[in-house]
Parts: sequence; structure tokens; C-alpha cells
Amino acid sequence: MKSHFKFSKQKRSGIFLLVLLIVIAQYVYFFVDFSSEDIDSLTDEELEIYRSEIDSLRQVAIKNSVPKTYPFNPNYITDYKGYTLGMSNEEIDRLHQFRSKNQWVNSAKEFQEVTKASDSLLAKISPYFKFPDWVTNSKPKTYSNSYSNTNKVKTYAQKQDLNKATASKLQKVYGIGEKLSERIIAYREKYNGFVSEVELTQIWGLTPEVIERINQQFIVKTPRAIKSFNLNTATRDQLVTIPHIDYEIANSIIEERILRDGFKTIDDLTKVEYFPLKKLDIIRLYLQL
Repeated sequence: MKSHFKFSKQKRSGIFLLVLLIVIAQYVYFFVDFSSEDIDSLTDEELEIYRSEIDSLRQVAIKNSVPKTYPFNPNYITDYKGYTLGMSNEEIDRLHQFRSKNQWVNSAKEFQEVTKASDSLLAKISPYFKFPDWVTNSKPKTYSNSYSNTNKVKTYAQKQDLNKATASKLQKVYGIGEKLSERIIAYREKYNGFVSEVELTQIWGLTPEVIERINQQFIVKTPRAIKSFNLNTATRDQLVTIPHIDYEIANSIIEERILRDGFKTIDDLTKVEYFPLKKLDIIRLYLQL
């Protein structure tokens, strides 16, 4: 027993400090109020303010969750886009058939004439139509005298070589300014010349209308030399050297070629899985049968 109650001075100090902490903790527990404000103490007026704030936040959240429609060019309406706008399948098909002829819708009225859309649908979606500046802000013919001669259809001999055209000559085509002419020449220098006029579609900023005007005045008379491959015998390593074809697409081409026992036309590539359909005209330059 003596060993249990005989403490050193250091131990006695520790015991005293422990007892002191316990007393302080008990004092705090009994005399300090830790309770929080009860919600029942709120007045009806304060509760109404909170409810109105919550309702306003809920309305904002609902408004933000509604899909928004942004301005768009109706010439590029897809099946899904037309469905979300409320167009019927027949109206969408009429628009696609019209566009397949390389024709363009340039106004809301013309859009209705092509698609046969109802007045109510047109009134709903036409405010979001956004046409190119050259359509909405078309200039009078008196301002385009400098382009009058360039818009005439020319023969092969009359057309200029696209691989030798200067920036100043390119800028004579309506729709081509300093920036676009620089991009055309930069692309030409990067690849050591054009193979075909179809490569103009690779240049950012050139619309189909402008490309058509370029083709009226220019043609590739001195194409750069490229290596073409036989579509039915080309290996995977040969196919991946063609622009826009990677190893995955090359493997798909070879698999489809085996299934078909060889391709009959270049257009059969459109049946290949993951094939970049929009780049077919470029890829076609490097293939033969």
C-alpha cells in the first residue's frame, strides 16, 4: 500500500494539475450555456423572408436548366437540331434535299419556301437565324465593279494557275481579303503547292461560296507530285501516310476490304467504320483502283 501512495514531487504536481483541469471542466459544463438559437424562436415574418429567398433561388435554377437556343445558320441544320427546333421529318428532308444541290437559304422567307414550315414555327425559330455578313449586309452592285470581270466563267486556258497566284490576284476574288489570301499562300508553301482545288476546303475561313468563285478564276495547272496507292493492295503502313487516315481507320479499311473481297469504287470507303466522310475528296487524291 505504501508504494501506491508514495509519490515524488513531480508526480504530485501532475496529479494536482489533473484535478484542477477536471474542476475547470465541470465548472464550464454546469455554468456555460452551449445551446444554439432555436428555429422556433423565429417570427413568422422572418420565416416568410427565408421562404421567399429559397423560392427565388429555385426559380433561377429552373430558368438556368432550360436549354438555350443560340443564333445559328439554318443551312447547317442537322436531323437532331431540326428535331429540337420542332421541325418535322419532312421539313428536315426538304431542307437537306435543297442543300444537296449546292443551293443556299439566304432568308427566313426562303427557308419557309424550301421547308414548307408553318408560320408559327417560323416565327418561333427565325429570330435565331444568323446568315453570313455578305448575305445580311450585301453591298449594291455599284460597289463590286472591281469584281465584275472575275465573276465570268473562264475556260481552262483563261484560268490562272492556283500554284502561282499572287496575293493581289487572289484578293480580286470577291470574298477574299488580305488575311484569306495569306492563308491560301501559307498553305501552298507548307505543302509545296496544291494537288487539286479541293484542298481549298482545308483552309480555315474559306466558305463554299468563296471557293466556288476561286474555282471560276483559278485552277491547279502545276500540281505537286504525290504518291498514290492502290486501294485494294495498300498496306496499313502505306494507308497511314495519307492525310486524315490513322492506324484505326487504316485497320477498318483493310477489314472492310477483306469482307467485300476488294473495293469496287473509292466511294465504297464511306461504308468503312469511323471513316472521315468530310475528308473523302482529299483522301481520294492519294488512292487509285
